[in-house]
Amino acid sequence: MESTAERRFGEGPLSRAAALIYTLLVIELLFLATTLPGLIGLVLLERDPGNVPLAALCLLPVGPALSAALYAVHRRRLDLTDLHPARAFWRGYAMNVRGVLKIWVPWLAWMSIVGLTLMNFSAAGVPRWWAGLLVLTAAAGTLWLVNALVITSLFEFRGRDIARLAVYFLFSSPRVTVGNASLLIVAAAITLLATEAVLALLASLLAAALLLNGKPMIDEVMERFTA
Repeated sequence: MESTAERRFGEGPLSRAAALIYTLLVIELLFLATTLPGLIGLVLLERDPGNVPLAALCLLPVGPALSAALYAVHRRRLDLTDLHPARAFWRGYAMNVRGVLKIWVPWLAWMSIVGLTLMNFSAAGVPRWWAGLLVLTAAAGTLWLVNALVITSLFEFRGRDIARLAVYFLFSSPRVTVGNASLLIVAAAITLLATEAVLALLASLLAAALLLNGKPMIDEVMERFTA
């Protein structure tokens, strides 16, 4: 009778909600702990074109930390008596840090180039349509990055296969792409209207939202591309 009561305690709706809240809070704290030096530098930097490379450098730790958050949220337990979000976060961080940096660093470099070009557009001496093209390529690259980041965080594939899958799902899963675009717009609005620190405080919720929106892609990867 006692074991039945314990099982019901850990599996009830209130317990599940408490387990989710606890998991997100722990993951958020670990995300902040692993990105704090860079986030402090990012907040202190003035929004000046010359600081774009420094901003990219400050964002370097965010990629592995966000990947670890995605991994930990994806493997969360709903049983209040069996929660190990910190263990899952550190495992995801250790497993994925190298793979994530292979896609995160080139994306940061490209975004730095785009940012510097747009902020100094009048001095660049290029046609106006070039600015629109840069914005489109930056948006497409960011949407590709989101797909690649989710796939890298949850599955073990070669880098070239991750790149191809990320491109494939941009077109084969339009609902996922539109959902990710909406989340990125919200994230950009929060950053512009508030600060990067506010967005960082919502990192675990962002990870949960990316996983929820990307569920069709995740399910298809599991069904079609894993043994």
